[in-house]
Amino acid sequence: MAAESTYDIGLCNSLKEKYREQQLFRPMKTGRYDAGERLTYTVTDVSSSEQRNVQLEIIKFVGGGFAGQVYKVKILDFDEPVKDNTDNKYIAAFPIEKDRIYAMKILIPPSGFSLWFRNFLYRIGFQGAFQLQVNPDAARSGALWQKFIRRGAKIIFGREDAVNNIHVTFVDETLGSCCEISDWVDGRTWRLEVDDRLEILKK
Repeated sequence: MAAESTYDIGLCNSLKEKYREQQLFRPMKTGRYDAGERLTYTVTDVSSSEQRNVQLEIIKFVGGGFAGQVYKVKILDFDEPVKDNTDNKYIAAFPIEKDRIYAMKILIPPSGFSLWFRNFLYRIGFQGAFQLQVNPDAARSGALWQKFIRRGAKIIFGREDAVNNIHVTFVDETLGSCCEISDWVDGRTWRLEVDDRLEILKK
């Protein structure tokens, strides 16, 4: 029986280093990030539009589908505000904290086929590109909309945290996509009742 193949981060890093040694003009294509990588982004607070440079570390790649790819990350540090908000009467506290774990969602699928299929369906339905990936304003609007949903959840359920909170949005220029950082939620995908009764799925 053939041995099961595993994803080797050390081998990936070795290949990346070999690529850099060639000093090619064509940039190396990146599909996703691996555990241990440290990244720096200029992020925008969804609530106040305040911008800061944030350094984070990838803890692990959680998975991805047609909507994008998700990572568990740790905030290492962030700078003073990039954009001056002194004209605002009220400036909310920066929504993310150092040394805390968050979820980072990059709105581009890790699979080439998933990316092609999603974009194909979106062009048929909307005659345009997938806006959450290519338009920072659309990504921020989606995050603002989720904050409205949280307000509704507080009315119905008595607590806002029944809906996850998106804190900041930004652009990953390496992958070419808009991104968001939200609270990390421990748990698993909800298991539907029919998962225990596969014979009734046809119905």
